[in-house]
Amino acid sequence: MSKVFVTGSTGFIGKRLIGQLLEQGHTVYALCRIHGTKVGSLSDPNLHIIYGDLEEPEKMDPLPFEIDAAYYLVHSMAKKIKDLKQKEKEVARSFVGLIDRTQCRQIIYLGGIIEPNVELSPHLLSRQAVEEILKSAKAATTVLRTSIIIGSGSASFEIIRDLVEKLPAMVGPKWVKSLCQPIGITDVLYYLKSALLNPLLYNQTFDIGGPEVMSFKEALLRYAKFRGLKRFILEVPFLTPKLSSYWLVFVTSVRFSLCSYLVESMKCNSVCINRKIQELLPHECSTYEQALERAFLKISRDEVESTWMDAWLIDQKSPDIARFSRIPSEGCFREVKKAPIIDSKKEAIQRIWSLGGDHGWYGLDWAWKIRGFIDKLFHGPGLNRGRRHPSELEVGDPVDFWRVVKADKTLGHLILYAEMNLPGEAWLEFQIDDKTLFQIVVFRPKGLLGRLYWYAMLPFHFFIFRKMIQGLARG
Repeated sequence: MSKVFVTGSTGFIGKRLIGQLLEQGHTVYALCRIHGTKVGSLSDPNLHIIYGDLEEPEKMDPLPFEIDAAYYLVHSMAKKIKDLKQKEKEVARSFVGLIDRTQCRQIIYLGGIIEPNVELSPHLLSRQAVEEILKSAKAATTVLRTSIIIGSGSASFEIIRDLVEKLPAMVGPKWVKSLCQPIGITDVLYYLKSALLNPLLYNQTFDIGGPEVMSFKEALLRYAKFRGLKRFILEVPFLTPKLSSYWLVFVTSVRFSLCSYLVESMKCNSVCINRKIQELLPHECSTYEQALERAFLKISRDEVESTWMDAWLIDQKSPDIARFSRIPSEGCFREVKKAPIIDSKKEAIQRIWSLGGDHGWYGLDWAWKIRGFIDKLFHGPGLNRGRRHPSELEVGDPVDFWRVVKADKTLGHLILYAEMNLPGEAWLEFQIDDKTLFQIVVFRPKGLLGRLYWYAMLPFHFFIFRKMIQGLARG
C-alpha cells in the first residue's frame, strides 16, 4: 500500500476521501490547519495528522520523504479575498515546494470545469492558475475538473436544497440558464481513488461529470419533483451575481463568501468537454436523481460524514483548538446561571448535546433567529447552517453560529465558541455538578464598541439564557 498526503483533510471531500483511503489500507498523512481537529478515526494506526498551514510552510510539522502521492483539495473561499487568484497561487507554490522535497510520484488535483473562450470568474481563474503551478512540480500531475457535486453536505447540494425546500416560488437570474453536469460525491471519490498512482493518468487533465447535462433551473425543478414539491421559477435579467449572492445568503445555509464565488462561476457553463477518462477508467456515474437519493439516505440515517461547514471561520494562521477551549478570565464579562436538574444527568446531557439546528435553543427561538438574521447582514454564518448531526457533537462541529471547542459527554462538559460577527470573543459553556446544571456566558470585548455591545445585550441575555437553562434542566 502507498503513503498518501491529503490537504484539505477537514473539508467536505477530504474527510470522505481519507476514510476510503484508510479502508483500502493506505497510510494517510492528513494536513490540518487547526490543532486538535478530528479527522477520521484517530485510533487508526495508518492515519497521521500533520498540523500546519500552507501559508506558513516553515511552521508545519515535517512531511515524510517517503510520500508516494498527494491530493491537493484546498481553496481559499472561506472568506472574501481581494485577489483570490494571487492568494491561491501563493498557497499552491508553497505546496509544490513541500512536495518537491519528497519522493512523491503524483499530485492529484480536483478543480472546476473550465469553459473555453469565455470570461472566467475569479474562482475559476484561480483554479486554472493552481493547475499550472501544480504542473510545475517534479511529480506527475493528474487534474480532475468537475461540475457541481451532489452529496449530503456539499455547498452546491445545500444551496439547491435550501432554495427548493424553502421557496414555493423564486426569481431566477440569468445564470439559471447556464448548463451544468451534476456528479454525485460517490462518483467523485471513485475517480479520486482510481487516479491514485495510475500511470495512465499521469500529466493529464480530465473533465468528470454525471450522465446528464441540464440547466441550473432544470436542476432546481428536478429536485422539486424528486421531493414531491411544486415550484415556480421566474427568470429575470436584472439580478447581478452580487445581488444574487446577497439573496442566496439569507435563504440558504451557505456563507456569503462561498455563495459569491459559486454564483460568479455559475455564469459559465460547466459541461464536460474532455471525457477521455471514460476510456481509461470506464465507470457508470449516478444520474442526478440517484445522487439525490443517496444524499437523502445519508441524511435520514444521520450518517453525514462531512459538510462544507466543517471549515472554521478563524482568521488566525495555524490556530489551536486548545487555545479556544481555555476560557479567559481577565478582561471579560461573565454571566453564570445554575439550575437543579429535574430528571437525570443523562437526560440533561442529551438535551445539551442536541442544542441548536432544527431543535432550537429551548425557548425564545424567534430571538435567536433575529440575532442570526443580523449576523447574516454582516456576512456572518447566522443560524442557517444548523449542525452536522441532530444529537451528537464532536470537537470542531458547527452548531448554528457556534463552534464546538470542547465536548466531554461523560462529564457533561460542553464549550461553544462564537463564530458570529462580534466586537470581541464569546463562549457558551455548560457544566454539570451532581444534579446542578451550570450555564456560563463569557464575553471578551474588543475596545469600547465591545463593551457597549455587551451592555446593550444584557436585557436580552436575561430572558434568553434564563429560558434556555430552565429548558435544559427541566426538559
